[in-house]
Amino acid sequence: MAAALLPLLLLLAAGPGPGRADAGQERRDALREELLLTPLPTGDVAATFQFRTRWDADLQRGAVSHYRLFPKALGRLVAALGVRELHLALTQGFWRTRYWGQPPLQAPAGAELWVWFQPTVTDVDKAWKELSNILSGIFCASLNFIDSTNTVIPTASFKPLGLANGTDHHLLRYAVLPREVVCTENLTPWKKLLPCGSKAGLAVLLKAERLFHSSYHSQAVHIRPICRDASCLAMSWELRQTLTVVFDFFSSGQGKKDWSLFKMFSRTLTDTCPLASQSKVYVDISPKNKEKELLEVSPPPTSVHEAIVQGDKKTYAVYDLLSPSLFNTSRSLNVQLKWKRPQDSSEMPIPILHAQRYVGGYGLQTGEICTLIYNTHPYRAFPVILLETVPWYLRLYVHTLTIITKGKENKPSYIHYQPAQDRRRPHLLEMLIQLPANSVTKITIQFERALLKWTEYPPDPNHGFYVGSSVLSALVPSVTAMKDMDVEQSPLFTSLFPSSDGSSYFVRLYTEPLLVNLPTPDFSMPYNVICLTCTVVAVCYGSFYNLLTRTFHVEEPSRGGLAKRLANVIRKFRGVPPL
Repeated sequence: MAAALLPLLLLLAAGPGPGRADAGQERRDALREELLLTPLPTGDVAATFQFRTRWDADLQRGAVSHYRLFPKALGRLVAALGVRELHLALTQGFWRTRYWGQPPLQAPAGAELWVWFQPTVTDVDKAWKELSNILSGIFCASLNFIDSTNTVIPTASFKPLGLANGTDHHLLRYAVLPREVVCTENLTPWKKLLPCGSKAGLAVLLKAERLFHSSYHSQAVHIRPICRDASCLAMSWELRQTLTVVFDFFSSGQGKKDWSLFKMFSRTLTDTCPLASQSKVYVDISPKNKEKELLEVSPPPTSVHEAIVQGDKKTYAVYDLLSPSLFNTSRSLNVQLKWKRPQDSSEMPIPILHAQRYVGGYGLQTGEICTLIYNTHPYRAFPVILLETVPWYLRLYVHTLTIITKGKENKPSYIHYQPAQDRRRPHLLEMLIQLPANSVTKITIQFERALLKWTEYPPDPNHGFYVGSSVLSALVPSVTAMKDMDVEQSPLFTSLFPSSDGSSYFVRLYTEPLLVNLPTPDFSMPYNVICLTCTVVAVCYGSFYNLLTRTFHVEEPSRGGLAKRLANVIRKFRGVPPL
């Protein structure tokens, strides 16, 4: 027995090797999960899940072989392809900023992928293609359709969100698939990346049949390097898995805005994830009426937290799932919110920055893309970066680009345009535009529709062709004075885009995707021609062949059978003529 235990004791005494995760200061990992519930002015309810895994390890050197909380599939992907930052979003629906306000984390409709690679990567295009194919298999999405025809290299819109030694934009790749449809086969592998899966913690609420019965659904994965401490002498890797869903309970609840966890997800919270170091539920109970009355939530929260989030003062009711007193009274947590004055309709707060886009013109030869950008700040002007990605089959006329603000021409201070090449790359247009206070800026550009080859049309060509959303990036001035907040107490999404100063905050918005009709041939004509041709050939050739091969024979009348002869014998005896 002692001889059998000797190798084990020697292994434990030797300590963790280079490929093992130790319990010391070298490779610590932690999981923080949160759920943010926000009542929207329209009566809808937005639920934002965020799972943050932080790992104090160096994935780039490839010396890590033991994974505890960080998914091994993503860790090996980062190490093998030299990924510095990765941001993937799969979205179904469109976030209506004008009516729902600024989202915590917005994404365009369809699939969005943008990646920063390490300077050591020699062939970025090859690594980009391999990365999209691998992610397509991991998340069961159609990311393998990302190629040079829908990939661009922005110069100013997408800066690194984590630690970055340089900002060489040649190491950046950005692509959008607006036709991508998100369903349960994308949600299942996303949940499997969680340390506790969907068996414990906040992930038990991720019921597919409830999540996809909503007005908006978006799931994302963000990987970036961050500072390990305040001195920033060491680097850690951070994985954020976010999921945002909007439920329309105002129309389905007979005009009532009251809601609960069980009503939204058909489940309640019963336990926490044993691997999580923090698990909290935030409920936005900020006043929605003129009397500044807070919303009522039950059961009573563990604490109440106030913070300035995206320029507005927010009040959150915080439920700490790791608190022992939370589950003492009941075995489950079912957060409920009731409006004190359901008869009063809350005012629609207008966001400072919002935009919309549409297609103008008529016919199937030329058209016009119109973008309206609104700055509702009463006295502050600020610049915004606009990114337009247009497919190659919409041939832009750059000389028709016009920017009008308050009836006057607004010249951009920076413009970058990369023309498209047929069947090789799309159009790329980036502009830095100054938005005056309380103004509407209209941006128009004309285009001509190209005629595709008949093999390039999708199975439903009359449905139209999608054009990806425009991207707006800006530092929006805050109406309310912002102060330094405690990151440990505030919701996690506030640390993804930290405020550089107390006067502004970063916002990235997406407009609606466009649906454009192209000149489409009548694909039913070949079927009609085939049917008509086959009918004519069958009739003509069949008759002609029948005349050539038919033979005629003269048949003599037969004498009849036994019955006829018997009848003639009887008629003969009777003196009657035979038959």
